[in-house]
Amino acid sequence: MPFEMETVSENGVRREKDKARSLRRTHWWNNKIQRGVCHYCRRHVGREQLTMDHVVPLSRGGKSKKGNIVPACKECNSKKKYLLPIEWDEYLESLAKSEPDS
Repeated sequence: MPFEMETVSENGVRREKDKARSLRRTHWWNNKIQRGVCHYCRRHVGREQLTMDHVVPLSRGGKSKKGNIVPACKECNSKKKYLLPIEWDEYLESLAKSEPDS
């Protein structure tokens, strides 16, 4: 059976973005970004440089809930875009394989 991507309405995405903006103003989010470390690459970039990333993207049916939101540096967030966690892992693995040995 082929994989079918869930259709997400523009209104649904808009509602989830509003929820994310509300979460951004909470103690929970401030605690998440306190250390200034990207969830994906683990680099210390400073809290001001972290963005809110949906692990399962809104465009793929993800929700703006604490279990689906992580701090990400702008570079990782831009590269990850709409990828699901397994797709992101595959992307990172392909990068690691293509890097020359040091």
